[in-house]
Amino acid sequence: MNQFPLRKKNFILIGIAVLLILTGFILMCGSTTTLEFNPDIFSFRRITLAPIVCMLGFVLMVVGILWKPKKTNK
Repeated sequence: MNQFPLRKKNFILIGIAVLLILTGFILMCGSTTTLEFNPDIFSFRRITLAPIVCMLGFVLMVVGILWKPKKTNK
């Protein structure tokens, strides 16, 4: 009972999830201008694509944590 609950596959899934989340937040970034109205803040990349990528990352994080490998007879 002293085995670590997470395996190599769990850490790979968690790593991919972190990269997806970071990619989503990078996609949300853009120029910051306070002097005039910038219609780029309503672009498809910022409003739709970035939140979907972040959500996929968060879902994959949960899957990576809860993934239980099949038991093998050794």
